[in-house]
Amino acid sequence: MLLEHLKAFDDEINAFLDNMFGPRDSRVRGWFMLDSYLPTFFLTVMYLLSIWLGNKYMKNRPALSLRGILTLYNLGITLLSAYMLAELILSTWEGGYNLQCQDLTSAGEADIRVAKVLWWYYFSKSVEFLDTIFFVLRKKTSQITFLHVYHHASMFNIWWCVLNWIPCGQSFFGPTLNSFIHILMYSYYGLSVFPSMHKYLWWKKYLTQAQLVQFVLTITHTMSAVLKPCGFPFGCLIFQSSYMLTLVILFLNFYVQTYRKKPMKKDMQEPPAGKEVKNGFSKAYFSAANGVMNKKAQ
Repeated sequence: MLLEHLKAFDDEINAFLDNMFGPRDSRVRGWFMLDSYLPTFFLTVMYLLSIWLGNKYMKNRPALSLRGILTLYNLGITLLSAYMLAELILSTWEGGYNLQCQDLTSAGEADIRVAKVLWWYYFSKSVEFLDTIFFVLRKKTSQITFLHVYHHASMFNIWWCVLNWIPCGQSFFGPTLNSFIHILMYSYYGLSVFPSMHKYLWWKKYLTQAQLVQFVLTITHTMSAVLKPCGFPFGCLIFQSSYMLTLVILFLNFYVQTYRKKPMKKDMQEPPAGKEVKNGFSKAYFSAANGVMNKKAQ
């Protein structure tokens, strides 16, 4: 009975999405987790429940360090990001992708190669749910902000749609930038686990600036295809620009609240470098890709 209800629910969701977006891209049919929305939906629900239940569970328990696990996790995400960056550059170069606007079909086999990388990008968003789980287990509740949860949950679901309807072409640009940012970001967090490395992590403050540049470049790239169309779905371009704009607004709000209101206090009370990092995560940590921000950042 339960399976019948789930099947009916899945059919209704798929019918609704097919009616809204039109036929799916046949080249990705049968790929893992793409034909049905249920895996993505339930993983997202489990993610949200784990935050709520996890905080309740950890309320009266000591925070966990997880140093070894964090080291392996950060290394894994860094290596995966490096693979995706290299493969996206090589596959788009092979397909002769147009940076200003690229359609979904003209590059042939290179489009399939791009789609395969973007599937890993979609899947990586489920892996990055662990960012929040680690915050819960380490009792870093101040870092589990609206932006953090909003970005993690929405990106996973949005990229399920992207892979089903627009799995290549113009979709390549954002993940290429984001993979580069993630190499810098997760390598920083991995190195910051070790106190002896703190003195070499002078570039922490530039991560936040790099995130904002990423937003602006992605919106600019998306709107360039609106001004000079090449056959890429117009509605998808507008949605992506609107979504990225919400991240810009949330980020700017964080930036103003954290860095602009009390500049003198920041200058006068700059803490020692060794105290800025705890268990592999900076107090000023903010990631648009990961959607993390800490309002207690210096």
